[in-house]
Amino acid sequence: MGRLFHFSSIFQSTDQTRMNTLSPFVASDMPLAFTPPADPDDAYENRLHIPNADKHLSAWPVDAAAFRDRHTDSDCDRHYGDGERTACDLFLPEGGMKAATGLAAFVHGGYWVALSKNDVSHLAGGLLARGWAVAMIGYTLAPQARIADITREIAAAVTALGDIGTGPLRLAGHSAGGHLVARMMCRDVELGAAALDRLDRVVSISGLHDLRPLRALARNDLWRLDEDESVQESPVLQMPRSDIDLVCVAGAEERPEFIRQNALLPLVWQGLGVPGRCQLLAGHNHFTIIETMTDPRSRLCDLVAAPLG
Repeated sequence: MGRLFHFSSIFQSTDQTRMNTLSPFVASDMPLAFTPPADPDDAYENRLHIPNADKHLSAWPVDAAAFRDRHTDSDCDRHYGDGERTACDLFLPEGGMKAATGLAAFVHGGYWVALSKNDVSHLAGGLLARGWAVAMIGYTLAPQARIADITREIAAAVTALGDIGTGPLRLAGHSAGGHLVARMMCRDVELGAAALDRLDRVVSISGLHDLRPLRALARNDLWRLDEDESVQESPVLQMPRSDIDLVCVAGAEERPEFIRQNALLPLVWQGLGVPGRCQLLAGHNHFTIIETMTDPRSRLCDLVAAPLG
């Protein structure tokens, strides 16, 4: 996979309500304005800015349950830890694990405080149809766990998955899950030898890669991010493992802060030797982009499943 970056409409205009197409990588006769959001909470708020947002969220558990009912051979609630939520659901393609191209693991979003693996089972459908085994990872939510604790749980899950099957291991995560899978590329996160040997691509979907701005949000009452943890848990501030492909992808209709966060990590890690791609998908917002994982022909499934090179 080459080091291609696809930047368009990624920088916020001064009125905080629209995007412009100017790029810092193209000569211009005017300076670009990088004005901090006037309302940090609104800058990261998706539900209020997406038409029918609640319909998307209410449909996911229903679709997920129906998907599990259709896949009775799945291996659900495989515990990788002692907590109630520290478990994975494993879905196998036709022919079982021996026939699988590899193992793709997905980490759900929900701002670290909401949703569960049981709400997103159906998102395994696209990769499953392409011959991949798919693991949906659950984890303890805040405030019961700090974000650093959740990172350690995901590392334990990935370590356990490293011993299942053969072939490449790919990680994908949405929103807060994008942050968590990006953390698995950081050198300070301990992973088992088998997982490290197989892990060759991480896909952060609408991910949050710099947590320092989140300390100003009202939701920090739940996360309890302090200065030290916000630095430690920001992938953009950590040294990456440079032998793993990084893909950061978001919807072109997402909130400006999510678009900025999407572009930020590949830019920084490219200078540290990481091969990466950054892309915005036209016509998609924070919720519709992840729903394309049900379609094996989607660009998102391509980004996860495509061979290296």
